Amino acid sequence: MPRKDVKKYMKKVELLAPAGSFEKAKTAFMYGADAVYCGTGSLSLRSRAEVDDNDLAKTIEYAHSIGKRVYAAINIYAWDEYYEEIKKQAKMLNDIKVDGIIASDGGVIEILKQYAPDVDIHISTQANTVSYHSANFWHKNGAKRVILGREMNKEQIKEIIKNKPTDLEVEIFIHGAICFGYSGRCFLSDFLASRSANLGDCAQSCRWAYNVYVEEHNKPGNLMPVEHDEKGTYIFSSKDLCLVKEIPEIIDMGVDSLKIEGRLKTEYYLASVVNAYRNAINDYIKDSESYDYTKYLKELEKTKTRGLTTFYFNDRNNKDFQEYDGKQYNPNYEFGGKVLEYDDNKSIIEIRNKLIVGDTMEILIPGNINSYEFKIDKLWDADTEKEVEFVNPGKAGQTIKMKLPIKCEKGWILRRKK
Repeated sequence: MPRKDVKKYMKKVELLAPAGSFEKAKTAFMYGADAVYCGTGSLSLRSRAEVDDNDLAKTIEYAHSIGKRVYAAINIYAWDEYYEEIKKQAKMLNDIKVDGIIASDGGVIEILKQYAPDVDIHISTQANTVSYHSANFWHKNGAKRVILGREMNKEQIKEIIKNKPTDLEVEIFIHGAICFGYSGRCFLSDFLASRSANLGDCAQSCRWAYNVYVEEHNKPGNLMPVEHDEKGTYIFSSKDLCLVKEIPEIIDMGVDSLKIEGRLKTEYYLASVVNAYRNAINDYIKDSESYDYTKYLKELEKTKTRGLTTFYFNDRNNKDFQEYDGKQYNPNYEFGGKVLEYDDNKSIIEIRNKLIVGDTMEILIPGNINSYEFKIDKLWDADTEKEVEFVNPGKAGQTIKMKLPIKCEKGWILRRKK
């Protein structure tokens, strides 16, 4: 098909973002997500990012009021003692009209069909769906969507799309952390820290720094350290997935939902990453001939804390996904704050890092890939109105007043240039 004709054949693709709280869900929606996915207490694979029942109901009500969707995860591999809680959660999710439930355990899926009959079932990446045979199996067993394993390349994804039932949706990850286990099925954390990744309590053992030793021959217990340089300790840690360059190909092949990883990430991360991919998708659909991934990658580079990789998407033999340096703080940018109240004179900002008069800031504008840069001329204490030279975040929800150079909406994110 000639590239110039592709737009008229495009279907709407969903941009799916993580939401570890109601506030994060609002940020994701504001910056362009069509849907968010949330945890459900101890029954999802990010138990530290659970959204309680009240917040989840509030998130769903808010999402539906603006034409968006919410999916909830019950994607643990459950022991028998979990099933009474699963039944309660399934019924509750059915009652509050969640748009989909993400699950991977066959037993859990049977419970969902019985206790949440009105909710779509999405097969988690934890189920390791890597073939159309497996996709078709899940469809026959009630699935509306399959979330494919991140280990697949584009030709394998195309084969699934070509051979799947027409009403079975396909979702893939396009950005975020890559787990060392097979699509997240890992026992390392349980083995080393007694925290089961498959029950939502991963200690991220693959991200730890390790020292490697060998036992000297014929001398049991005499351990000798293996020599390594400064890049030789993070032996399991991987780079983060980034498929922004491949967005045109992903849309053209007919993927239904593009997923961003990161329920434990900040609102700043969500705003930056969601906004970049929202603009990338919209710009490609609007003008497929002029797609230039570099401007979106430039934005993503401002947020990254690890190297970026396409993993196996383009090449099953790719080896460029090891992160020998481990997670690093971004040396150039950080979360500055969030607009709580805009005023032509002094706006109220919730601060997230130290701010100093003279700092260079960027306003992340929803729907615009170009952020607005300005310098802080003055700062005022939010309570006393006294002018100050700097402010340190000493408590959650701490605020400051500053003059913003453009009209902003509540919830817009500020980035600080270090």
